[in-house]
Amino acid sequence: MTTIESVPKILNDGKFRPKNFENWNKVRETMFVHTRGKHPNHILTARRPNEDPDVHGILMQLPLPAAIRGETTRLLEMIAPEKDVDGLTTTNMGRLMAGMDGLVPCTPQGALRLIKEVCPDLSGKHAVVLGRSLLFGKPMQQLLLNEDCTVTQVHSRSVDLPSYVRQADIVVAAVGRAEMVRGDWVKDGAIVIDVGINRMDDGKLKGDVAFDEVVSKASAITPVPGGVGPMTIACLLANTVKAASFL
Repeated sequence: MTTIESVPKILNDGKFRPKNFENWNKVRETMFVHTRGKHPNHILTARRPNEDPDVHGILMQLPLPAAIRGETTRLLEMIAPEKDVDGLTTTNMGRLMAGMDGLVPCTPQGALRLIKEVCPDLSGKHAVVLGRSLLFGKPMQQLLLNEDCTVTQVHSRSVDLPSYVRQADIVVAAVGRAEMVRGDWVKDGAIVIDVGINRMDDGKLKGDVAFDEVVSKASAITPVPGGVGPMTIACLLANTVKAASFL
């Protein structure tokens, strides 16, 4: 049996230094994308790891800096689908929507694993997903549909959000608004997954759910920080191992 050291390649703009990833205790390399000047190297940088046989996974640290944020989709599409450990290329997103095997976005994958730890059989459960982002909301909806949930997806333009959330057996919040989901929005016994990370003026992090109000009503709830975040990293490493098996 051949032993493979799976190497995730991280593309970022230098705001997240390599030391931020040392807790992975895995082989990894960070490539910095320089975005200043008239000829940024981000196109070349994004393509290079595709051709490196020692690199089994590539991810792009999002959001990109303002100078190239409009090119996010274009840059993601330059990542080889079989190395797309964030699962964000159209190939992997399409495979998810079609119910085919592929690399699934890490945060929704981690959230689903947490939900299934509490409730292994989700068939017939009513799930409400707050948020419709490409990075989380849309793939989360599809993962829950694949588990035979009845899924309602709401967002910032939805009318009377509390009325939808009160019906939910499973609440997944990812809207980027601190403590938006209040205690009287959640029915007794609901599973509540808080994906939001909002930094307050005092430097503290808060989720999209008012934890202190909801914790006594929920059958299970994730804290912020320390809830979905560690699962995202675990799923990223699992995706990297899976990607290595493709090569």
